[in-house]
Formats: sequence, C-alpha cells, structure tokens
Amino acid sequence: MSQKLNLGWLGAVAMGVVLSAAAQEKPADFTTQVPLSVTGEGPWYRLELPLNVQLNARQADLSDVRVFNAVGDVQAYALARQSAQSSETRTLTEVKWFPLYNSVDATETAPSVRVQSSANGTLVEVQPSSPLEAGEEELRGWLLDASAIKAPLQQLILDWTSERDGFQRFTLEASDDLQHWRSWGEGQVARLIFSDERVEQRAISLPGQSARYLRLLWITPHSAPTLTSAQLQSASTRSLPLPLVWSQALAGSSVKAGEYTWQLPMGLNVERVQVELSQPNSLAPVSLTGRRDSSLPWQPVVSGLLYRLTQNGQDVVQNELPLSGQIVQQLKLTVDERGGGLGVDVPTLKFAVRATQLVFLARGPGPYTLVVGNTTAKAANLPLSTLIPDYSPEKLATLGRAMVDVGVEARKPSTVTASAPIDTHWKKFGLWAVLLLCVVFLVAMAFSLLRKSTAKP
Repeated sequence: MSQKLNLGWLGAVAMGVVLSAAAQEKPADFTTQVPLSVTGEGPWYRLELPLNVQLNARQADLSDVRVFNAVGDVQAYALARQSAQSSETRTLTEVKWFPLYNSVDATETAPSVRVQSSANGTLVEVQPSSPLEAGEEELRGWLLDASAIKAPLQQLILDWTSERDGFQRFTLEASDDLQHWRSWGEGQVARLIFSDERVEQRAISLPGQSARYLRLLWITPHSAPTLTSAQLQSASTRSLPLPLVWSQALAGSSVKAGEYTWQLPMGLNVERVQVELSQPNSLAPVSLTGRRDSSLPWQPVVSGLLYRLTQNGQDVVQNELPLSGQIVQQLKLTVDERGGGLGVDVPTLKFAVRATQLVFLARGPGPYTLVVGNTTAKAANLPLSTLIPDYSPEKLATLGRAMVDVGVEARKPSTVTASAPIDTHWKKFGLWAVLLLCVVFLVAMAFSLLRKSTAKP
C-alpha cells in the first residue's frame, strides 16, 4: 500500500513540475525589454514606468508587464495607479478675503501690512503697516484666509467686478504664518463677450498642498478688478495621486473644416490634453469627444475655451482641457469657427495620463530587466499589502529606487517576436510529450512492482 502511495505522490509531483515549466514565462516572450538600475536598500524597489515604455504594452491594463532577474526568473511585483478621484472627497468652501493696499509709487511688490487674528489663526483685520493718504493708495491684491481648511487645496474660484472685460493675471503665494511665503506660480482669470455670449474663466488650479493663507497680487494693479467672491476647493485623499506624465506631440488629421481627430497608440485613461495653438491671437470655443475604437459612437468628453492672445507684449495661453480619466483611443476636437478657428494646419495634441508605479521584490542575481508586450500574458501583479506584508504609504517612500537606464533604448527583438508563437507551440508539444512519457514510465513501474509483490509466496 505504501508503495502505491509513494508512486501516486511521485506522479503528482512530476506533473506539477512539468505543468509549472509549461506556464513559466521568459523575457523572450515579450516584445520590449528595458534594463533597470537599482539604488538604495532592497529587497523591494519602486519604479515609475516611463510613458514610452507603457505605450509598448499590448494590454491597456498593463497585464503584460514583468520584471526578470539576470537568470530569467520572474519577480513578484505590484502596480500602484491611484487616479486623481481615487479615495478623495472634494469640498468647496467660501473664504474671507482682505484687500492689500500700498502707495501708488511703492516699489515693493508685496504690501507691508498689520494683521490681527484670533487665537485659532482666523484673520480678523488686515491694514497697511503705515497710514496711507487718501488718493495715494492702490489695490495691489488680496489676502485669502484658508485657516479653517485642513485638506490640500486643489482649486481657487474667484468672482469679481471690473470696469472692462478681459484677462487679469496675478501671482499666487502660500503661507502658514504670514511671515514666510512660498510661490505657487501665476494664474489668470478672464471674462469675455463672444458672439453675444459671456465666456468666463474663474477657476485656477492649485498644486494640491495645504496652506493657511494665500496671497494674490495683481501683475497690473491699475486695471485690477474688485473681488466679490472667493472659494477654495479642497480634497481629502488617503494618498496623494501620482503625477501626470505627458506624451510627445501627436499628429492629427482633418476631413472637415473645424474638426480634428487624433489616434492614440492604445486605449489610455487620459486625464488631460494640450492642443497646439501655433497662431498668435487665436480664440476658439471647442468641444472634445472620444471613443475606444472606430466601431463605437463618439461620446462627449469636455467643452472649453482655447486661446492664445497677446497682452502687454506677452502671450496669454490657455491650451489645455481636463478629462475625467476614461479610457479613449480616439479623440475628436470640434471648433466653433466663429472665433476664427485654429488656422490652416492641423494642430498637434499631447495627452497626459496618471503615472504608474511598479514595486517589485528582488530575488536572485541582478541586473534586472523590465519587459512588456505580450497579448496572451495574464495579470500577475499582487496587491501592495501582499507584496509588502507591513505595507504603509510611509514605508513605500523609503523603498529602494529602480530606474530605466538613461540612454538605453527599449529592445524589440523582431526575430523573437515573429518566432515566439511557433517556439511556444513546440515547447508545449515537447513538454506534453515528456509528461506522457513520465506517465507511461510510472505506470510501467507500478505494474512491475505489483507483479513482484504477487509473485512472492
């Protein structure tokens, strides 16, 4: 009886080994191979997948990405692809604003002020540090009180009155103590009358950081408007979203005046597009539609206003449109020709997707190779909490780094690509032949042992 059990176990083990070998993947099974360099302490390493490598994938969800070591062993890995909407709650809050005055002939950009605040930091009063004579003061900007908002700030929405329509540009700074200010770049608002319709740009994107106070300073104070409303949109997230990565410019096509289409390399979760505005003083209300392939109808994506206008010798440009991150492979831009259109040439388009981070557990000798491009590969990524047993966002930031070697182009072995399906079939046939021989051999051994046992007295 024990001999029969041993034979059964031996057969099961043999079959498991053979089937495992049949399912094992090799770097040659993938069309694109990129060497990696690693720094820091392992055994886990994190890598931001370059967009040009992602675009070589054959599956939109990156099921065909792998990492191999120097002897061809596949490495356990996880993908982190948080979207901007993932696990976040957005809140719109009305905030107080205080005017910042300075004398007309003052040379400093930021007015010096005296501030009175409550115990919790809420602003009560903001006055110039020295008295100003009537008629000498000039409105330089506004101080916004965001001390009641604890979440990262995503967007500033303004409303205003002004004697004339047009564009208003300003610098934006942030502070937590009203003493030390950090730049958040420049912004602009606009209010235009176009074809008897009012077109407004009231929202300004913020960097997604927390701040107790914001300081808005007009670049041309003499024509600055008076604020009537200030709102801040904040977002509470479990983890900050990965940054956007931009593509190279894509050439488009046009078969009808005022309509332009672009074909993306594959279906992608696009979150932003940038349209080339080659001609100065271009203004175009547009609508963007998209679809996953040519057999499907076009679906509305977003509408907006694109422009490139010259003011005070400088270009004021708004050439980006936000998307919600849905998967698209074809995009079509329809332009309202009443604004003059976008010119004779078809504009190029850049698209942005959320960065994808890969974390792998290094096993076996390096160097390591990132591979992608296999239409039949099944998803093999693990959850981060499984790959790293005591995972936390804080620990993720301390992992070693892996980088695609700079200056090394992705290898695309055409001979391997062409012959891989044939080689794979021969390997399968060979492995099944070995399996059958093993089974025949085991059956023969079993009969031989049984005959010997029955022959004994």
